[in-house]
Amino acid sequence: MAIVRTYRLDEKNVLHFREAWFQQFENEELGQFVINHGSVGHMSQTSDVQDVDNDRADELFAGFMEACAEAGYKEIEAEDQSWVIVQYALKSANGTERDHYLEKKAKEALTGHLAWRGLGTVESSDFGNRKLNIRVLSPAPKLAVAAIKTCIREAKLDFTKMSIGVAPYAEVNKLKMAHPMPSKPMSID
Repeated sequence: MAIVRTYRLDEKNVLHFREAWFQQFENEELGQFVINHGSVGHMSQTSDVQDVDNDRADELFAGFMEACAEAGYKEIEAEDQSWVIVQYALKSANGTERDHYLEKKAKEALTGHLAWRGLGTVESSDFGNRKLNIRVLSPAPKLAVAAIKTCIREAKLDFTKMSIGVAPYAEVNKLKMAHPMPSKPMSID
């Protein structure tokens, strides 16, 4: 599934997003082309075109990109975004079966919650040195931190045992705790 995400700041300094993707279902020639848009941090609006083949999807992507460019939307490079790290302390070095379940459920919950609000993507996760780290790449880290707290609390995924840190893309070693407060240095190692 190919996806294109674009963003723009409006005159009130509010970040908006538009994204589009083409999804083909297994063993089917036709799929759906989906456009999702809204203010970053708020639930988006979605529209779709059904029964789309690959050629039509290419046309729809081209039209989408043209409309985005005309409205001032553009893709944000990864280097211009921030890392938001969701971290859980573990009782064992490599995590228990329950910790692996937590990893799976937290990634699923965060992936949907953040994507539908234009807040970023879950890029990876790992276990190491008695920690579970879930890495989120976000164009709006402060809004992402608030959304992550809401998502984890609503999904009942050990909210009180979670820490969240934020770092510039190229300087993950400068990770600074954003939750719980007060802010202090944080490490993924």
